[in-house]
Amino acid sequence: MNRLARGAAGLCALLAIAAAPKGPAAAPPPYAGVYQPQGVDEIGFWREADEDERALANAPEVIRDEALNAYVRGVLCDTVGKDRCGATRVYILRTPVFNASMTPNGTMRVFSGLLLRVRNEAELGAILGHEFGHFELRHTVTLFKAHRSGTDLLSWAAVFASMSPGYGARSNFNDLQWSVYGSLYRYGRDMEREADLLGLGYLNAGTLRPQAAASVWRNVMAEGEASSRARGLSKPRYDQLAFSASHPPSAERALTLAALADPGGEARDDGAERYAKAMAPWLPMFLDDQVKLNDFGASDFLIAELAETGWTAPLWLARGELYRARGNPRDLVNAAEFYTNATTADPGLAEAYRGLGLSLLKTGRPSEGRTALRRYLTLKPDAKDAGMIAMLAPADSREP
Repeated sequence: MNRLARGAAGLCALLAIAAAPKGPAAAPPPYAGVYQPQGVDEIGFWREADEDERALANAPEVIRDEALNAYVRGVLCDTVGKDRCGATRVYILRTPVFNASMTPNGTMRVFSGLLLRVRNEAELGAILGHEFGHFELRHTVTLFKAHRSGTDLLSWAAVFASMSPGYGARSNFNDLQWSVYGSLYRYGRDMEREADLLGLGYLNAGTLRPQAAASVWRNVMAEGEASSRARGLSKPRYDQLAFSASHPPSAERALTLAALADPGGEARDDGAERYAKAMAPWLPMFLDDQVKLNDFGASDFLIAELAETGWTAPLWLARGELYRARGNPRDLVNAAEFYTNATTADPGLAEAYRGLGLSLLKTGRPSEGRTALRRYLTLKPDAKDAGMIAMLAPADSREP
């Protein structure tokens, strides 16, 4: 993108912020009951969504734990109201990216990467409320109709342009293409803004702290900066808008949501302790999936953020795994320290002894490394890699 285009994009973002509603976001309208699809387009969309949900219900990546599903659904109901959330089916997917989505028939997907990144019930409620806002406003079908109208227009324009003998017709068609595509992208971003506004309205009218909605996007920007910094890249520009962007800039969303949060809700509970308790059994799995994404900066940032309330054995273990995966000699030294901290916090954490042993073997401390690996086999004799580890640290070896 050239300098002029970047400047125009930044100006558009600033204008969008300036045009945002002033004062707290309004409470949602009274619930109108379960919506039934109307017309051919909506009925067809609902049928496709129903078929997709049937496949989703049996997908291997779905986390079926009853307690976790009940908890996430409870946060949704507390955010949008029990009457509204009755029209929704929630599926939690083991997918380590920050995302959630909603289909026209009421199917909500919540990704494990989202659960790892939010810090409390209010932040989770902000995202779930945003997705439910898309559902209540029927954005999916509306956007589909807009895309169809735009592509129909371009199809006919292409026919007429091909029949014209002059070069000007082709040039005009190219201009029309950019105009139609730009309008569709802008229309989609406006729908995201509407969903943000309605989602924040749910929080303003509820019992959770609405200021948490802005915190979500501040954290997203901070994670992105940490990721870029570790890769040696320049700092991302979250105040700029790409031509094909499907969402508003994160800086705009953070500023707008902060401005529209009800000031009277600042002192409300955000449910941080309840959230941490509900996520504790799943944190090791979610952290392991995150580390395997091979995004050192983002993973280190997330682990440090989680440790703000205190370092635990799973957090030390995850940090050890992260540094050992990068594999520089200095990383292996640090990893050994992190694994040691994990074993000190939880002497029964077998995976920490495994990582410690492998790190020590590679840093010139073989005796200590084999001792740690044998401890791993003692704690976890049925480990899948028991045979390999036993070859590295045989039980009858004699250390000098």
